[in-house]
Amino acid sequence: MPIATVNPANGETLRTYEAMGEEEIERRLQLAEATFRTYRTTAFDERARLMHRAADLLEADREEIGKVITTEMGKPVKQARAEAAKCAKAMRWYADHAAELLADEEPAEADVKDSGASRALVRYRPLGPVLAVMPWNFPLWQVIRFAAPALMAGNVGLLKHASNVPQTALYLEDLFHRAGFPEGCFQTLLIGSAAVDDVLRDERVRAATLTGSEPAGRAVASTAGEMIKKTVLELGGSDPFVVMPSADVDRAAEVAVTARTQNAGQSCIAAKRFIVHADVYDAFAARFTEGMKALRVGDPMDEETEVGPLSSEQGVEDLVELVDDAVRGGAEVLCGGERPDGPGWYYPPTVLADVTREMRIHREEAFGPVATLYRAADLDEAVLIANDTDFGLSSNVWTRDDADVERFVRDLEAGGVYVNGMTASHPAFPFGGVKRSGYGRELSGHGIREFCNITTVWHGA
Repeated sequence: MPIATVNPANGETLRTYEAMGEEEIERRLQLAEATFRTYRTTAFDERARLMHRAADLLEADREEIGKVITTEMGKPVKQARAEAAKCAKAMRWYADHAAELLADEEPAEADVKDSGASRALVRYRPLGPVLAVMPWNFPLWQVIRFAAPALMAGNVGLLKHASNVPQTALYLEDLFHRAGFPEGCFQTLLIGSAAVDDVLRDERVRAATLTGSEPAGRAVASTAGEMIKKTVLELGGSDPFVVMPSADVDRAAEVAVTARTQNAGQSCIAAKRFIVHADVYDAFAARFTEGMKALRVGDPMDEETEVGPLSSEQGVEDLVELVDDAVRGGAEVLCGGERPDGPGWYYPPTVLADVTREMRIHREEAFGPVATLYRAADLDEAVLIANDTDFGLSSNVWTRDDADVERFVRDLEAGGVYVNGMTASHPAFPFGGVKRSGYGRELSGHGIREFCNITTVWHGA
């Protein structure tokens, strides 16, 4: 895949970039290693000052970088600006909390005495250069939620971004440079996917994090395992959105539309499978379908647009195949379902009912504004349908019954359970999945400690 900005709204190639050669990659690896030796010793106050400065710059740039994001991957420009603001918030959160999150831990006095020590503590130390392989769908947020904690912990970052968002990738390197971080603290590698393996194998790279597809996750995990390097993987998702009889059905349907179509449905944590109790199925299906039909699809630079184009023609073709397969298998199309004529990589908000286990869309992640509806006879069947997937990123549950909530929290196989609301990432809460959605956690204290050397310090009596 070429490294290029191609406007999804019309398919026009606007800028292309040459991939970095071996000499430039080597120069950047050397710089990352050298910078880490000194940056790792900087005080938290200094790191926080730099991170706050980067957040201020990003917030000031949100109009400009928002347009770049929209041009590169098609996100409606209002959502792009909001993404920039969210990133600034996370940067400030880590700047303000990193010292506390990574403070020395004192074991219980009785355990210290039992070990024969006069004193003992646990200290969190940075690992070194960390390679981040990041996707295009949230081209700022996915990177910042790695970079902010990694830099605040004293690591340095190497970014291999998706090849269709090169301008955003270069902006991020420039952002940290303008903020005053030492040269080499955060570098963008303009390389193709084939070059990732060699970079990851380099001994100067100490760990890796990847957000992306299952095949990409397998490849990175395989190499990292061979080299015995720590990894965090956030892969696909096919999140359930369960609606029970006690729920506020109108509110659930309203939120369901946003949960499915934000970023044109191109989100790992988007609700994709809507599992509705039989008692409220018809009411929910009608309101949800009406809401999906009412969405404004069009030019992502238009402030009124709610759903823009998909990021690539291949993305549209993948959706067409999934929907066509479902229809051949007997699914009913309640709205959408046909690719529109004209330029750009658009696909309409679509709702499919009567989906069965034999259909591809039941097993595979639909990365676009296509929702599947399931009718559940009771809570037990709702849990069975929700867990009938290889993924386990997050989940949404709508109910006013506390017993329902406890059952779903106990039994849903997912990294998150969001009750009466849609899944959303926040810097204070851990984020990640189970099963084929990956392993490890981003954000919160759990995320900042993922790339730390957890060191026991023991003093003899």
